Amino acid sequence: MKDMGTDTNTNTVLVLGATGKTGRRVAARLRLHGTPVRAASRSGDTPFDWSDPGTWDAALRGAAAAYVVPPGTPGPVHDFVARAEAAGLQRLVLLSGRGADTWGDSSFGLDMRDAEDAVRASSLEWTIVRPNNFDQNFSEELFHAPVVAGELALPAGDVPEPFIDVEDVADVVAAVLTSPGGHGGRTHELSGPRSITFAEAVDVIARATGRPITYKQVSPTEYTAALVDDGMGADDAHHLADMYVLMERGVISGTTDGVEAALGRAPRTFEDYVLRTAATGAWDR
Repeated sequence: MKDMGTDTNTNTVLVLGATGKTGRRVAARLRLHGTPVRAASRSGDTPFDWSDPGTWDAALRGAAAAYVVPPGTPGPVHDFVARAEAAGLQRLVLLSGRGADTWGDSSFGLDMRDAEDAVRASSLEWTIVRPNNFDQNFSEELFHAPVVAGELALPAGDVPEPFIDVEDVADVVAAVLTSPGGHGGRTHELSGPRSITFAEAVDVIARATGRPITYKQVSPTEYTAALVDDGMGADDAHHLADMYVLMERGVISGTTDGVEAALGRAPRTFEDYVLRTAATGAWDR
């Protein structure tokens, strides 16, 4: 197989979720590398909607590889993979979740595990990237508003999490897409360099910003009710709460050498992320 970074006629990479946390960062890295990018999203120049299979074929046409951020429901990735094979795609890189095969009977992550099954069963060269929770959850969407308001309340206790910088995730994905040798059929488990609790993470942000920000542990039931009160659908709220129940088992609390194995360097620290982000004013009122 040709190195996708050397033939601009055959190395176009389809990036799904190109406006999302990882997708936009992966697309930027590929462009800087000189790899043609087809950035696909619901509202982008290349329309792509998991709920509308009519948008898939045009997005796939002529692409050699794809970065796949799966939808929140099981099923569609199987059909997408079949379309990708028919379109002549050569490789897929799938974003999943850390330790997906250790989640057992948890109701969390059925979408990601189903997507992994679809990719592994395909005839394509595939790589799966499984990161821990992102550092950027504290500054982009998910936890941002509560942190700015001064209190983050979650059903997470003393079991630590090796949060990973999404910049490291994007670096790994881009490296896999531009230097495919040795990545085919592999699953990269990615974590940050050390595990910290949510309370410790919030304390780091508070100290760096000089603002009073606290962490409060609540029950999964309380958390679900709060999400629903904020307008989230009940099913999505239960799904998100189940993630914390899974985390409390400790199955994803340890660190991995995945970033170093893929990139030849250590992952960025949580403190480095906080210092960079605090300087942008992201947590200012």
